[in-house]
Amino acid sequence: MTRRRKEKKIGMMEKEAQRFVWEGAIPLQIHLHESEVTTLPSPPPALILAPRLGYLPLLGSLLKPYFSTALPPGVDTVWFDFRGLPLKWYIPTGVLFDLLCAQPERPWNLTVHFRGYPGNILIPCEGEDSIKWSYINSLKEAAYIINGSCKNVMSMSQPDQVELWRSVLNGNLEAYLRVSSKLKLGAVGEVNLSSPRSRPSMGEIDVSGQVKQGRVPVRLYVWNVCEDFDDLEDAPPIDSWDKVSYINRPVEIQGEGRCFTLLDAVKSLLPDYFVDNSLGSAESLTVGGEEEQRVPSEGASDDKKAGEEVETSCDDHVKASNEFEEPEIKLVRIQGIEPKLEIPFSWVANNLMHPEHFLHICVYLIVPQVNNTMS
Repeated sequence: MTRRRKEKKIGMMEKEAQRFVWEGAIPLQIHLHESEVTTLPSPPPALILAPRLGYLPLLGSLLKPYFSTALPPGVDTVWFDFRGLPLKWYIPTGVLFDLLCAQPERPWNLTVHFRGYPGNILIPCEGEDSIKWSYINSLKEAAYIINGSCKNVMSMSQPDQVELWRSVLNGNLEAYLRVSSKLKLGAVGEVNLSSPRSRPSMGEIDVSGQVKQGRVPVRLYVWNVCEDFDDLEDAPPIDSWDKVSYINRPVEIQGEGRCFTLLDAVKSLLPDYFVDNSLGSAESLTVGGEEEQRVPSEGASDDKKAGEEVETSCDDHVKASNEFEEPEIKLVRIQGIEPKLEIPFSWVANNLMHPEHFLHICVYLIVPQVNNTMS
């Protein structure tokens, strides 16, 4: 096969992967919380096919009319829970599903609330506007990670900004690509190993094993479990967000003369658990929480603020001593699939990213009991 034909085939495969990502959806069975039911009999659950790339509060426009006759009087503030756990509205629906359902259930049974917003757990959500600005802020952050500047996002025209957001809302991949291409947030570039002076280019991916370089915006969700389980249906439930560590930092794809894999990327994000000198020294991590949703102010300080938001972090859940047994990566999920850890990370980054140019990775980590008890 000639190089041109090979590149064309790879390009077609990438477009197909993008299409599958954008068309991904989760069947939901949504119940109105019993405390908000004012009629007999109770309304039947709503059945909705929710986009993986979407956000749960955006379903409010469908659910409010459906449950309106059963609701008590009052001001509506839509929020959801899964088995009593309030769901963070700024995490994409597909990521919530991958993280919270070790054994995927279909339909996914959720409870919707229109009253009693848990402000002690969730940051306020003022409907679509809050979600839109959360998305734009994440896009700025990703641009800063990739290019060292978020000026291209900041300088978007109002029509382009509206079209970009509408493309995400409607799952319109063509419209999204048309607008997002102006932001110059291209694919992870190649490195020509035969020329050590060459710089990375933003070109097509070579899946033959050629080494890549680049900075990939990643949001890692780590669920630590003390005891191993043989079957996913035996996994303990996540009943508190305190059990999930959230890591928001870029992954540096290094040109080391070998393929940089998904396993390399995950380990580089968890340096206190996995020590690999070949990946270079790791920065300290911090846990990103509700503060991640800050809206950068307009003006010259935007790049600086975006840079501050990519400072890395990690809490006590991901602190472990190197002298103990290395944890086991039980499961890695991205966009609903469980890829082999040996897959080139550049392919994952370029084909499974979300519309805000972040790669969301859910990891189930089996951690020895002694590590979890450390202060």
